[in-house]
Amino acid sequence: MNAAVFSPSALSLPISFSKTRSSFLSRKKGVKGEFRVFAVFGDESGLVEKKSQWRPLFDVEDPRSKAPPYKGKFLDVNQAIEVARFDIQYLDWRARQDLLTIMILHDKVVDVLNPLAREYKSIGTVKKELAGLQEELSKAHQQVHISEARVSTALDKLAHMEELVNDRLLPGRVVTELDKPSSSTTASAVELDREKTNTGAKSLNVSGPVPPYSPHLKNFWYPVAFTADLKHDTMVPIECFEQPWVIFRGEDGKPGCVRNTCAHRACPLDLGTVNEGRIQCPYHGWEYSTDGECKKMPSTKLLKVKIKSLPCLEQEGMIWIWPGDEPPAPILPSLQPPSGFLIHAELVMDLPVEHGLLLDNLLDLAHAPFTHTSTFAKGWSVPSLVKFLTPTSGLQGYWDPYPIDMEFKPPCIVLSTIGISKPGKLEGKSTQQCATHLHQLHVCLPSSKNKTRLLYRMSLDFAPILKNLPFMEHLWRHFAEQVLNEDLRLVLGQQERMLNGANIWNLPVAYDKLGVRYRLWRNAVDRGDDKLPFSG
Repeated sequence: MNAAVFSPSALSLPISFSKTRSSFLSRKKGVKGEFRVFAVFGDESGLVEKKSQWRPLFDVEDPRSKAPPYKGKFLDVNQAIEVARFDIQYLDWRARQDLLTIMILHDKVVDVLNPLAREYKSIGTVKKELAGLQEELSKAHQQVHISEARVSTALDKLAHMEELVNDRLLPGRVVTELDKPSSSTTASAVELDREKTNTGAKSLNVSGPVPPYSPHLKNFWYPVAFTADLKHDTMVPIECFEQPWVIFRGEDGKPGCVRNTCAHRACPLDLGTVNEGRIQCPYHGWEYSTDGECKKMPSTKLLKVKIKSLPCLEQEGMIWIWPGDEPPAPILPSLQPPSGFLIHAELVMDLPVEHGLLLDNLLDLAHAPFTHTSTFAKGWSVPSLVKFLTPTSGLQGYWDPYPIDMEFKPPCIVLSTIGISKPGKLEGKSTQQCATHLHQLHVCLPSSKNKTRLLYRMSLDFAPILKNLPFMEHLWRHFAEQVLNEDLRLVLGQQERMLNGANIWNLPVAYDKLGVRYRLWRNAVDRGDDKLPFSG
């Protein structure tokens, strides 16, 4: 009988052991056949002694029975560190089991190549067995790499705990009823709620009616339209900072932006037409050039009249305006997709929400597995920890565990690159490790206090043939509207409560980092600070 020494850990591995040729021959000779199980460690001698040097590596207790009982609970710092340490302990154990699998498979390869065994096998049979084992080894090696990535991620999370303790973006201590002195125990629920909202020096307060727009927020270049939407004889009416404007092309083909109000009787100019590079009012035919000067007044003497115009430029497929009073910045930011990407869709939508709320939503990815359950996040698992990793002073970074890079580009632009590789599941991948990608541009133009003009551009670095299919533009729009509608019902609810006094940034947590930084930047702009945060 062939000796078989085994341990519970060895038998628990999902490996199928086939009967060997030698045991088959033993049965032919009247010897009872059996399965040969090669042990990696054990207490007996013989085969185990040959593998004894591996025992310290694999003789590790399965930690799953000692998992901290914190599932579904809010954790303090010490509990969170305990969970992170357990995560590392479990992943270390898992990686050891993966390596053990490889060792057992290597032993099986040696067994197949054993000269005694080969005497009773054809070359074809040996090749077939080796090919099967090679495939199993390839899968096992891949699993080891995944386990290594998981261990690395868990170590990063543990190191991140220290950052969270002192992270200046986390809210301060929230006062509860037990913390309050006895003299205030009769405070009403409303007063208590207000104290919770306002305590913590590092929390944000975004509540109440939207205040008037700061003039400092207007001193930026704003993308307002796509080049493809502005033909030589068409107009694009927009609203920006509660003022109506209209964009059209002049005689030289360059775009211009003028107030969408005729100087004569305040008729909307966009209801008229564009003739030879001039926009004509539909009421009495007055015509204006791109600098706002009235060039024609039919049926009366031409007067020197000029309506307000804004600096307007065209770059990289987009039309930009400068609505502020300060001289325009000499350089426009580049919004081109990365090299290798092809633009597949450009969409424009007017949404009934304040632009800051929409930016808050776009800069938050942690909500995806709860909100977008019918679209792109369908089937996503809920990670144990979501965080946005970014430089100390910056408005860009990447999401962990999602393979998504993201950047807020002032004053109202969000850029993101998504690796197409099941981003809702932890697989140890970053955008650089993914073979295919989706690049998105979101521009949230502040139309008014409760309205945003959203410009969306989608680019892919694969499947260029899709761009030539006539129905794809409609398909992309349908999908974008589905995703947007999942967000809108929530953001509209936020807006309603904000207007009634609720603080929509009452309790920011770790994964709110990019959204909080946007709000801190916005507050500094509104104050007119000389040096803006996160600009270094």
